[in-house]
Amino acid sequence: MKAPIQKIWDAIADWTSQGEWMLATRVDVLEDHGGVGTKIAAFTGVFPRRALLGIWDHMEVCRWEPPHRCDVLHYGKWLRGTGYFELEALDPAHTRFTWNEELTGALATLIKPGLALGVWLSLHRFARQIRS
Repeated sequence: MKAPIQKIWDAIADWTSQGEWMLATRVDVLEDHGGVGTKIAAFTGVFPRRALLGIWDHMEVCRWEPPHRCDVLHYGKWLRGTGYFELEALDPAHTRFTWNEELTGALATLIKPGLALGVWLSLHRFARQIRS
């Protein structure tokens, strides 16, 4: 991405604003510990603001290394597993952004094909937001 690492970290770590670039998603902060222990709930569906026709994904931050890495544990009823995002400064104006999810649970198998597309689209929306 064409942006400094700190700018990208600040945008990613602002949990509630993630709904602006994550496809059909709303993110609520349940407990804010400023890093490890923070709990968030993301609703992804047709009407995310109303939490209708979709699923909740409950997560807890379990690794927090600003501005480089954040790991989460997915602990909800429908989705379980781990995920992380990692940032690497390539130079002062460019950053590599890696996002990985290893999900299990009742819906994980069903949503995996759509999840990959959703992540790809969301990252492109995020890149546009960062550039503007």
